Amino acid sequence: MKLPMIYSYLKKDLDRIEDAMTNTIRAEHPVLEDASVQLLRAGGKRIRPVFVLLSGKFGTYELPRIQTVAVALELIHMASLVHDDVIDDAELRRGKPTVKAKWDNKVAMYAGDYIFARSLEYLSKLEEPRAHQILAYTIVELCVGEVEQIRDKYRIEQHLKDYLRRIRRKTAILIAASARLGAIASGAPLEHERALYRYGYYVGMSYQIIDDVLDFTASEADLGKPAGGDLLQGNMTLPALLACEDRFFKERLTQAFRNPEALDQETLQPFIQHIKTSDSIKRSLEISDRYLQKAYQELDKLPPTRDRNTLKQIARHIGKRSS
Repeated sequence: MKLPMIYSYLKKDLDRIEDAMTNTIRAEHPVLEDASVQLLRAGGKRIRPVFVLLSGKFGTYELPRIQTVAVALELIHMASLVHDDVIDDAELRRGKPTVKAKWDNKVAMYAGDYIFARSLEYLSKLEEPRAHQILAYTIVELCVGEVEQIRDKYRIEQHLKDYLRRIRRKTAILIAASARLGAIASGAPLEHERALYRYGYYVGMSYQIIDDVLDFTASEADLGKPAGGDLLQGNMTLPALLACEDRFFKERLTQAFRNPEALDQETLQPFIQHIKTSDSIKRSLEISDRYLQKAYQELDKLPPTRDRNTLKQIARHIGKRSS
C-alpha cells in the first residue's frame, strides 16, 4: 500500500492545506513567486501536515486552527530544503531542478528566507504562546543541526552519538513538533501531547536513518539523484559510519576525503559498493527498527482510535519504504 492510501480519509483536509500553502507563498515579486511555487509543485510526502492533522484528532478537531500549524510547519520544512540545496550545491530534488539550479544561489537563499518568513506570518494567526515557543526552539535546533552537518563534512572521526544528535536536530525534532503542535492546537490532554511528541521524535529518527540507507540502496530513478550523494557531499551517515569499523575501508575513505575536489561518482563507486555489500545496511535498519518499536510503545498510551491505527501504519510504512 502506498503511503497516501493509509491516510486517504484526510485527503479533503490535506487539499485545503495545499491550497493554503499556495496562497501563502504568493509574492508581488515574480522571481520570488516563481521560485517558491516551483518548490511547492515539486511535491513531497507532506508527512508533517499529516502528523499535525492526525495529532489534532486527539483533541477538539477544528480544521482552521490545525491548518494554521500544518501550513506553517510544512513551509518551514520547504524553506530548509531550499537552503540545503544551496549548501549541497544540489541540481536536482525529487528529480526536478532545484531553485538554485534554475536561478542561482542568491535567489535560492532569499526564496528560502521568504518562505520561512511567510510561514511565521501564517502561524501568527494561532493565539497560543506555547506553540510559538515550541516552534522557535525547534527552528533553533534545526539551524544548529544544519551547521553541525557543515562542520562535520569529510570528518571521518565521528561517533554514533554525533550522527544521532545531528539527525535529531535536522529531521526528528521537526516531525516531533508537528505531532506535538497538532495536539496543542486541538487542546488534546497533556499526556496525549507528550506521547505524540515522543512518537514523532522516534518516527523522525527512523525516517532519517531509512533515508540515509536508501541513499546507498535505492535506484537513481527512485532517489531523483545519483546514489551515494551524501558520501559525495562528505556527509558521514549511519551506513558509512558503521562501514568505517573496517579499518581498511576507513583508511581508504580518509585518503579520498583529503581531496574533496577530486571526488566524483566514479571515484566513490567502490566505497558505495562496499557499504551496500557489508553488514552496515542491515545494522542501520536494525537501529531504525529500534526507534520504530519505541514509537509503537508511545502509541499504546493513546486511545484506541482509527487515527492511532493510522499513525501506527505510517510508522510501519516508513520502516519498510524503498523510496
